[in-house]
Amino acid sequence: MTAENLTTGQYIQHHLENLTFNLHTMSLGRDGFWTLNLDTLFVGLVTALLLGFMMRWVASRMTSGTPGRLQNFIEMIIEFVDRSVRETYHGKSPLIAPLALTIFVWIFTMNLMDLLPVDLLPRILGALGLGHFRSVPTSDPNATFAMSLTVFALIVFYNVTVKGLKLGKEILTQPFGAWLFPINILFRCIEEFVKPLSLSLRLFGNMFAGELIFILIAVMPWWAQWLPGGMWAIFHILIITIQAFIFMMLTIVYLSMAHDTH
Repeated sequence: MTAENLTTGQYIQHHLENLTFNLHTMSLGRDGFWTLNLDTLFVGLVTALLLGFMMRWVASRMTSGTPGRLQNFIEMIIEFVDRSVRETYHGKSPLIAPLALTIFVWIFTMNLMDLLPVDLLPRILGALGLGHFRSVPTSDPNATFAMSLTVFALIVFYNVTVKGLKLGKEILTQPFGAWLFPINILFRCIEEFVKPLSLSLRLFGNMFAGELIFILIAVMPWWAQWLPGGMWAIFHILIITIQAFIFMMLTIVYLSMAHDTH
């Protein structure tokens, strides 16, 4: 069945389904829990590799005189991220600034895929027999939650390595004192587990909503798509930038909190 033969509801549902691979049956299609979202993995990997090669290419051709436009643009991003880290992060770790830069540019690039025409990649890959393909990895909660779990693992790591035995005292005594240690432990668990949820669900919710709006615009008559589509695309550029920035800043703040010993 082609996209032209779909009803409006089927068209929307078609664009909200991932290209999946079942690890149990070793075949395409969602047939159980052990499935991989191939489109999320593919686009995420391709954008990461492109960013890595581009950064490496620019670094190998850096000049101390008058920089080119691409070098100047990348230096602006690096200075912006470095300034954000220095203003927010209270600890000492050579990992935080590169991590923040990677998070910002990678999430921004994946978000940027939402500006591609809705039917572009599905039509191209549909000719190869692939029925579904979502081109925005950050509209997949599996991707955003995986990234937030990575940050959460670093939060736990720094809490343990920086605070040591002080961490146990902090969990038992803050914020209500040692006599109310059961409530302190409960509050600490809630505080820690909310962090990956806040990171993942905020990014997923905003990007999913943006993707859905583009799909709804695509079901409008072609002559009515230009004005709302163009206006939403311009506004969406701001959204995808802000969402990448928020994920980066929350990561810096959470890691800074893990270093605070007071």
